[in-house]
Amino acid sequence: MKLDLMHQPDSAIAKITMAPQEELVAEAGAMVAMSPFLNVSTTLRQGKGGGLLGGLKRALAGESLFLSVFRSGNSEAELYLAPKLMGDILPYQLQGVDLVVQSTGYMASTPQVDIDLGFTGFKSLFSGESIFWLSISGSGVVLLSAFGGIYEVDVDGEYVVDTGHIVAFERSLDYTIGKPNQSWVGAFLGGEGLVCRFQGTGKLFCQTHNPGAFGQLVGSRLPPRS
Repeated sequence: MKLDLMHQPDSAIAKITMAPQEELVAEAGAMVAMSPFLNVSTTLRQGKGGGLLGGLKRALAGESLFLSVFRSGNSEAELYLAPKLMGDILPYQLQGVDLVVQSTGYMASTPQVDIDLGFTGFKSLFSGESIFWLSISGSGVVLLSAFGGIYEVDVDGEYVVDTGHIVAFERSLDYTIGKPNQSWVGAFLGGEGLVCRFQGTGKLFCQTHNPGAFGQLVGSRLPPRS
């Protein structure tokens, strides 16, 4: 499988060249274009993070209940995938460390990658973010998507990020959710809400734009429904 990322970072699209008999799993609705002989099926997956329960878990995390499976058959094939929001795509190679992915951050993965649900705690409700994140494990490649550009941080010690700007982080990092400064009043009047304080050693992936803040900004300017 060959991956080419184009039009980064604001309008990224992934061109995937699949060898014969290869398979790729993707979030429903991520496909932009494909070779006409690619076999496409809709599934809830089986195994860890699969089945009806796994689909319902993904739905709770803001992902689609179903996943699309693309199979190349006996010939090489092309597949184009893109995020639902305007933004970037990042490939991540699973190498023995699980990945925690923010709601809507998962786009696609190779077949041996497992997708399950993680609980972040009810404090996330007060930040306007999802209380569920996806737990990605197994082996293979995961394609992460973001709103805006993605940048990587190598955390060694402590690092603080607004909850709405987190795309994913390695399970080797511990985190707590709290206010950005000593004053709750100052935190909310300043518009910062809650932040994640990461501790440990591992990789953290952040997005340049906050989908929740963008939605509130645009939504407040839309005309009311008739």
